[in-house]
This record gives sequence, structure tokens and C-alpha cells, in this order.
Amino acid sequence: MMALGTLLRKPPLPPGSCRSFWGWLNAVFNKVDHERIQAVGPDRAASEWLLRCGALVRFQGSPKWQQDYNGLPTGPLGRYKIEAINATDACIMYRGFDYLDGLEHVTDIKLEKCMYIQDECLQRLSETSTLQRSLQQLKIISCGNVTDKGILALHKLKNLEYLYLSDLPGIREKETTFRVLQQALPNLQLELDLE
Repeated sequence: MMALGTLLRKPPLPPGSCRSFWGWLNAVFNKVDHERIQAVGPDRAASEWLLRCGALVRFQGSPKWQQDYNGLPTGPLGRYKIEAINATDACIMYRGFDYLDGLEHVTDIKLEKCMYIQDECLQRLSETSTLQRSLQQLKIISCGNVTDKGILALHKLKNLEYLYLSDLPGIREKETTFRVLQQALPNLQLELDLE
């Protein structure tokens, strides 16, 4: 009887194997499907990507946050335009940021507790020409891989009116970084909750 119990017992998983699986799965969720973008338009394709990764989207003219992938509204191609993105605890990562390219109406983005958000993501965000024109509010909270370099990259978001930064231990040169950012964006209201 003892031998059977020993045989049925699962061997311990190697350290980090669970994390590797989730990292792999998250990478799959972030793979960009350019054919899908062409077929359904940038807003629908980006909505699908964001919801697949655990983020929420809000469409223009709607007070409701969309969180159910299967409940995405249907209708004529291009009818629903993303106005806001709430990526709290979302697994969005750099490789998926191509989905942002065609979004012309996004005014508000919140990145909170996004373990894959890093400086390159913020640089990619700030280089997206449509977001340079539309984005007005950005919140970056508890994203441990963001450093001064990523925050400085935001200077290209010329219409950014409000930036909230909280719990970002990677920011080391606070005074210099924020002074440079304020010089580049003189109309920016910068709110900080950093130690």
C-alpha cells in the first residue's frame, strides 16, 4: 500500500516552472495578429488583446468599463472606439504594443501592478503617433520595472495634461527626471506619490 502511494505522488515541480508557464502563456496573449487588425480594425483588435490580458477598456460615449471578452459589442466595423484603458494587474507586455498603433481616441491610460511594463513599453507608448495626439491622462502605479529612462521617454506625449506616478522604486533621480519632463511638457500636471 505504501508503494502505491509513493508511485501516485506527483514529483515536485522544478523551481520557477509555474512562473515559466505563465510567462509563456502571457507572451502568447501578447502576440500581435496583424491580419486580425486588418480584418476588424485597430480598436476591436486592441480591445481583444487588452481583455485577453486582463485589462479593461471603455469605449467613447459609454460610462461602462468592458471587462468580458465575450461581451465585446458588435456592430459595423470601426463603430466602437477605445477612449480609456485600465490595465490594473494586466499581463500586457512590449510585444503587444503594436495593437496601440491605430488607436486615435484614447485619452486615458492606467498602468497599475503590471509586472511586464518596463522602460521600453513607455518608450513605445510615447512613440505611438496617434497617442501623441490623443493621450491626456496617464497613471503609472506599482510597476517595478519602470525607471527614470521610461519616465523621461514620456516627453513625446505632447498633449499629456496629467501624469500620476506612485510606488515606482526604479526611479532613482527623481528631481532631475521630473524637472526635465516638466520642461519638455510645461502644461503637464504632475502628481507624485513616491518615496
